[in-house]
Amino acid sequence: MRYFVSIGGASGSIYGIRLLQELNKLGHEVHLVVSEGAKKILQYETTYTFTILKTQAHVVYDNDDLCAGPASGSFPLDGMIVIPCSMKTLSAIAHGFGDTLTSRTASCCLKEGRKLILVLRETPLDLPGITNMLAAKESGAVILPAMPAFYQKPERIEDLVDFIVGKVFDQLGLQHSLFKRWK
Repeated sequence: MRYFVSIGGASGSIYGIRLLQELNKLGHEVHLVVSEGAKKILQYETTYTFTILKTQAHVVYDNDDLCAGPASGSFPLDGMIVIPCSMKTLSAIAHGFGDTLTSRTASCCLKEGRKLILVLRETPLDLPGITNMLAAKESGAVILPAMPAFYQKPERIEDLVDFIVGKVFDQLGLQHSLFKRWK
């Protein structure tokens, strides 16, 4: 399977890093874009660098490259995940403003009927954010806020991160054992 992963400038870049690791572990082809904001957030929140992240992808794009393959609906993708997704990127996607490779690829996924998962990481929510989530959902996106559950009795932060990545995998129809399911 071929997936486009966009790591956005919201807090929570560890979700994107972990998703890359798990997609690679399963042997999927990963196309990656990391926003300029995300490159800065990586320094504050993790020990990872953009250089390290690039090794986790088969192809890496610049978010300003609107001539890249994924900017066209004819480029075959099995799905796209924006993780984490900032409110700015959500707004661009919800309103079809394709000014970055991320928002243009998302638009292509929606028009082609492909899976688009937006892992939002913001709280509390304001009315424009909620309205943009509704617009994106009505357009066909999956709204998957980074809201981990606690029934699996997490012991480490990684357990909470794995829960969200597992929920992304569930939406993609990928088998995993990232968290214990509710019984």
